[in-house]
Amino acid sequence: MLILPAIDLMGGRCVRLALGKFEDATTYGDPAAQLAEFAAKGARWVHVVDLDGAREGRPVQHAQLRALSRQTDVKIQCGGGVRTRDDAFRLLEAGAARVVIGSAALKRPDDVRHWIADFGMERVCCAFDVRPSAGDFDVVVHGWAEDGGVSLMAALDRYPANTLKHVLVTDVSRDGVLSGPNTALMGAVVRARPDLAVQASGGVSSLDDVEALQQTGAAGAIIGRALYESRFSLEAALAL
Repeated sequence: MLILPAIDLMGGRCVRLALGKFEDATTYGDPAAQLAEFAAKGARWVHVVDLDGAREGRPVQHAQLRALSRQTDVKIQCGGGVRTRDDAFRLLEAGAARVVIGSAALKRPDDVRHWIADFGMERVCCAFDVRPSAGDFDVVVHGWAEDGGVSLMAALDRYPANTLKHVLVTDVSRDGVLSGPNTALMGAVVRARPDLAVQASGGVSSLDDVEALQQTGAAGAIIGRALYESRFSLEAALAL
């Protein structure tokens, strides 16, 4: 399982949000220094989110992304506000190895499948943020403020086999609060769609959580606050 340390960019700084709330942000410092630290500890990929772009509805951190991509060999998976093919192209051009597409992946699957075909399946990750609802998980969009009107499995059905490879699933009820990952959900997605490389996000607080996600068959785990607050070391997570 790939470990992707998270770097969330807002106002030129590295931050973490609790439950996606911009008003509940903790600042951790300089993104370049944080990337250098992750690289020194052995990270092969990092997950970068342009929070300013997510709020504006278009990526805005191209210059910072370009600078980050040039300082290290660590590959960057980057998203935040990607709504159009040009948004995705510009992030890839700025140095992202893989671009993350959120709301558009749900609302405009025909377009996104074309983008995937254009850029290649390795260079696109579709992100589905979900919230528990009546025994199921419903997709939420636009900063988790809007109900997408469809379940996670129904959303994934819009991407038949061989049209998508990388998927990021975030249980937003657990994101940024160290409450433990939703291993039942991740396991269910992996079993239902073995053709997908599923990345898990939200809630990781311990090495036991990392190991539990690994046992679900998840292809990757995105880890943020737990690393910033030294709940465990990146080296220990990578060693698993």
